[in-house]
Amino acid sequence: MDPAWLPPEAFGPLGARRTLIRGAGPLVGTVRGEVSEACERFGGEVVRDGPYDLLLELTDGGLGPEDHTYAREGGTTTVTASDGRGLLYGLFHVVRLGEEAFTRGRPREIHRPATGVRMLDHWDNVAVHPVMGQVERGYAGGSLFWRDGRARGWTDRVRAYGRLLAACGINAVCVNNVNVHATEARLLTDRIGEVAEIAHALRPYGIRTHLSVTFAAPVVLGGLSTADPLEDPVRDWWAAAARGVYRVIPDFGGFVVKADSEGQPGPFTYGRSHADGANMLAAALAPHGGTVHWRAFVYDHRQDWRDRSTDRARAAHDHFAPLDGQFADNAVLQVKHGPMDFQAREPVSPVLGALPRTRLAVEVQATQEYTGQQRHVCWLGPMWSEVLGFRPEGGLGPSVGELAQELVAVSNVGDDPFWTGHPLAQANLYTFGRLAWQPDADPGRVLDEWIGLTFPGAPDRLAEGLHRVLDGSWRTYEKYTAPLGVGFMVQPGHHYGPSVDGYEYSPWGTYHFADRDGIGVDRSAATGTGYAAQYAKPWADVYESRETCPDELLLFFHHVPYGHVLRSGRTVIQHIYDTHFEGVEEAEEARRVWAGLAGLVDPARHARVAERYEEQVRCAREWRDQVNTYFLRRSGVPDAHGRLIY
Repeated sequence: MDPAWLPPEAFGPLGARRTLIRGAGPLVGTVRGEVSEACERFGGEVVRDGPYDLLLELTDGGLGPEDHTYAREGGTTTVTASDGRGLLYGLFHVVRLGEEAFTRGRPREIHRPATGVRMLDHWDNVAVHPVMGQVERGYAGGSLFWRDGRARGWTDRVRAYGRLLAACGINAVCVNNVNVHATEARLLTDRIGEVAEIAHALRPYGIRTHLSVTFAAPVVLGGLSTADPLEDPVRDWWAAAARGVYRVIPDFGGFVVKADSEGQPGPFTYGRSHADGANMLAAALAPHGGTVHWRAFVYDHRQDWRDRSTDRARAAHDHFAPLDGQFADNAVLQVKHGPMDFQAREPVSPVLGALPRTRLAVEVQATQEYTGQQRHVCWLGPMWSEVLGFRPEGGLGPSVGELAQELVAVSNVGDDPFWTGHPLAQANLYTFGRLAWQPDADPGRVLDEWIGLTFPGAPDRLAEGLHRVLDGSWRTYEKYTAPLGVGFMVQPGHHYGPSVDGYEYSPWGTYHFADRDGIGVDRSAATGTGYAAQYAKPWADVYESRETCPDELLLFFHHVPYGHVLRSGRTVIQHIYDTHFEGVEEAEEARRVWAGLAGLVDPARHARVAERYEEQVRCAREWRDQVNTYFLRRSGVPDAHGRLIY
């Protein structure tokens, strides 16, 4: 099992010191175990009194349950917290600092998470789905939790997973797919004991367990004739189900719900609103301190491609903005960061600025469904940072990272020995946790932090090489795939590799509308679908005009001629040609850099990454050739540089 960002060597500076631990409780016991193991390995000692190099102490300092203080004064490093969770996070802060924690003086600092819940959603199926398999959109092997219809009972591996998550600040996990099928539905009732075993393995690292449930559970599990959220028997059934869950998992986090979306049942069936549905579940959870995460991914997936007035991008705002202020206090609206579906480039969802009286969670996707499926290097830290830094009201208004009470990512983890399939995809999981803790953190510094932990003592050539191949990889991927924010152009179904018209005449609402004269979707208020007007000013005005719309989003908001000149001075068609050639060249260069790191990286890890780079370069070339050929044939405009296009 790969140690990821917690190899034993990362604990060397801590393990070589004398540490005093004051406090009691289960998570303090976890802290004590971590320190004791490090000291046993590196020659330090856990002491009962002074002298000591490090003090880890529970105090009554008025801190929140996950807060901790850190100071290095008078030759002693001190970490305090008012709760075991805070002390655990403080310990991992010391681990991240390494030797600096014991050599560089610092006055007392208070560290606290910006968001209360930092969650991973696992799209894991209990029973293998005939199309989606054991893990829907999973690219790292099977599930950590389930195999062939039953729990794996893989306690040690799940506990190790919880340890990795706590070390980067994640504090919640939903253990099953949001598309809840018949087998998974029973986890709520007669199979809740299997969920309790997972919760038991995660609990020592402060991870609360959540469960995806089907809105139709009263019908499919309880034998009721309806799941109407305003009917008393339905509400009573959910209240009883929640009581049953908390009897076996007292610290259960709550439910995650996908309703009225892509065939999943929901309140629309009964003429009720999404607030009605969410509030029913919130009421069942409230007596126990639980939360319902209600996904805002609701749209018409049976769209007529001939109808240009219907716009999938509008759907979430149309459905949910009118409901602001109607959701219960323990109901969280979980909103995808963009209006479509985790594309390599799309605008920030206007929903994130439209519900000031509603608790919001921003949902991102660590699993690389549309960004190379963990066969391509695509570090998403810069993209997530852009989303979290976006200010829906412009100017000095609050950023998305300040508006969101919670952050959620679709997990990229499976039973693969390297956890994430592609070893370098571990950086996405780590980066999500650190940005969820501090949304305004510099992603480049977070990347270097991951490199330093994962490859402790790495020579400069290795550290610089890792940073180089990861840091620009998102923009490289963007260059050789769908241009200027138009999105998709992938193979239908599995979503890997190019198919420019793959979804163009489908009911999924994912169109680019390329013709002989131009490309893009008109989402302006003046002549298009009106999506641009869902934003507050100044963004509504910025996106309304093709003259002010950012180039990288131009084709998302406007249908333009191939000869339209971008701010770079290039025409749209020449930009398409140039970026696709550039993207392949950059992928080839990254492959070359990685090859040069052989001998500095564990051979198995190096071989796995090298094999993935071969596939990335092959696929990037296929993207380049298909996209460039498609648009040469559509437009009839030759490449200005005379390069080979088929």
